[in-house]
Amino acid sequence: MKKAVEIKNLSFSYTDNEVLKNICFSISEGEFFIIIGPNGSGKTTLMKIIAGLLKPKQGKLKIFDCPLKNYTRKDLAKTIALVPQMTLIDFPFTVTELVLMGRSPHLSTLGFEQEKDLEIAQNAMTLTGVEHLAHRPLDRLSGGERQRVFIARAICQEPKIILLDEPTASLDLAHQVKVMDLMEKLKEEIGFTVIVVSHDVNLAAMYSDRLLLLKAGEIVELGQPDSVLTFQALEQVYNCTLLVDQSPIGGFPRVTLVPRKYNRHD
Repeated sequence: MKKAVEIKNLSFSYTDNEVLKNICFSISEGEFFIIIGPNGSGKTTLMKIIAGLLKPKQGKLKIFDCPLKNYTRKDLAKTIALVPQMTLIDFPFTVTELVLMGRSPHLSTLGFEQEKDLEIAQNAMTLTGVEHLAHRPLDRLSGGERQRVFIARAICQEPKIILLDEPTASLDLAHQVKVMDLMEKLKEEIGFTVIVVSHDVNLAAMYSDRLLLLKAGEIVELGQPDSVLTFQALEQVYNCTLLVDQSPIGGFPRVTLVPRKYNRHD
């Protein structure tokens, strides 16, 4: 299967602080790939490097067999769309106006949207279930609605890869499932390669084809959820007592925190 992302011997530092150390892995085209790990493990930094927002200290990064450095900014925007963590908007854009911003890499020099651009934006809003909010200002949306609008903007870019940094953070349970179901739908129906940074190991277990587990900038485990989310690996990385068993709704692991009052080893 064709590789959407290929990373070899990648390292990154902020001044003297080495955040990523000798990272090597690849992501196949059409894969649902989730990066997990504790705070400070380098998850968001790794995603920003894949998105072209940060330049690694050393190592190689290819997007569809082409070195990232060979992409123009416009071509990269046609290939990769990034949905950051919840973003504050200072201007009262409507939903349609924000979604149409995703068409920027495809517009002519004059920068005016054509009928095709409006149609693509409408389709993106329909796919994400926000078409009924088309004329509503962003500051009048709930957190779940706003997140789906930003995903619609990413879809509007017509990328091959969509990156999401903590897409379910600050969302209630119902909206978490809606966002992850949507990403799975984009993978299955459109063929997107979906790469997600997440703190939620149980959502990661339910949705990912493969998981990358990081600790202090290094890869601890890489593979399918049942091989990554083990008691031994998770306790080593998170340094807390956990119970790992099989979810009653499917053949994937379920992770349960064990509070101190139930920890017999304490």
